[in-house]
Amino acid sequence: MKVRTEARRNVILEAAVALFKELGYERTSMNELAKRLGGSKATLYGYFASKEELFIAVVQAVATSHLAEAAAELQDENGTATLESRLTGFGERMLCVLTNDADAMAVYRMVIAEAGRSDVGRQFHESGPAELIRTLAKFMDSAMARGELRRADPHVTALQFTALITAETQLRLYQANPAPVSVEQIRALVQRAVEMFLAGAAPR
Repeated sequence: MKVRTEARRNVILEAAVALFKELGYERTSMNELAKRLGGSKATLYGYFASKEELFIAVVQAVATSHLAEAAAELQDENGTATLESRLTGFGERMLCVLTNDADAMAVYRMVIAEAGRSDVGRQFHESGPAELIRTLAKFMDSAMARGELRRADPHVTALQFTALITAETQLRLYQANPAPVSVEQIRALVQRAVEMFLAGAAPR
């Protein structure tokens, strides 16, 4: 009996990322992945029960895990950090993934393309973005309780904040080869978004 290992799982995920990027979600198959890895489909199914499960693992590995780390940092209470600086740090981490990570962008595009045909869109949302918003909403709720933000629905406030962070970069999803975004540009984008958010969400 072959023993499943984390190292082997990572090798499978790396190959799956490349295959999904090359062929897209619909044309990718477990059979083709097994061929490229030089193993059997049985081995793949020992790690991932279906192509859908494999794709969600790819999503988590290249896209949503980085966002989860950024959200988790918000919960790290630091008495010296201001609300603005914490929101800015989160926003910069978020945009670094969404603008300059080619694997993450490819995954987002596949989800958009597949969402109308299968359950992949919902699975993608639950595997990362939904948890991100829940964590961010808790952060917003705490800020409201401290009087740093005006009282509103924390979930809606979290959605509004992330929408502002990504407002100037959404077009990149529809461009074939968008130009890289520099660190300086990311900081400027986030600064504008945070300023706009705080101007609207400040206590009245």
